Amino acid sequence: MSMRTVDWTTLRPRAQEPAAEGLRERKKRLMRQQLSDTATEMFMERGFDAVRVAEIAEACGVSEKTVFNYFPTKESLVLDLGEATLESLRTTLADPGLPPVEAARTILARELQGLTSWIAAQADPIQAKAALVRFGILIRSAPSLRAYQRDMADRLIAAATEILAERTGMNPDDPEPQIAATALLGLWPVQFQALRRHLGRDLTPAQLHQAITADVARAARLIEAGLNTLEPATA
Repeated sequence: MSMRTVDWTTLRPRAQEPAAEGLRERKKRLMRQQLSDTATEMFMERGFDAVRVAEIAEACGVSEKTVFNYFPTKESLVLDLGEATLESLRTTLADPGLPPVEAARTILARELQGLTSWIAAQADPIQAKAALVRFGILIRSAPSLRAYQRDMADRLIAAATEILAERTGMNPDDPEPQIAATALLGLWPVQFQALRRHLGRDLTPAQLHQAITADVARAARLIEAGLNTLEPATA
């Protein structure tokens, strides 16, 4: 099986999908996926630092400038899930009808569904899970990718802080939205660690989804009582 990355575009909230994708939009989406898939295959084979962006461009038959038109950095070629999460925070977490923890779990469930659906769609789910394990090893082996993840985590916490401050009429500099955002975004590493742990087990995609969801639920219960007391500021 050829190693192919998960199509992160499937993780976008359905409400944000265009009603009808035009030819130009489709070509751009397919090119973006080709660049990401090709880059990941090359990184997996030779290591992240050993592959130049110019080589990825050549393999895809485009210029290096074209690659950077789609992906601002080399790291974002393989780590663009954070951008989808950021968009989800701006919509789902901003919904005043959803408690913060429920909103976070909704986003996480959607992202997890994208992963497990991808596994289920492969001809050999065992090899697909093994590919995801190797992908995780790739991320952990490259300092620049780990740094990119940390920077993205900071961006997500900052965005969540702004949203929670807006929801409660507080200032983003207030301690309550800051700690609430940090706690909420802490659920993402829990999901990633659960994925890493359960991928090695003999589970169907549905069982994998259930096991990871249960781990996230345990972590969410620990912070839920405190976050649900986050009330609008009084004058």
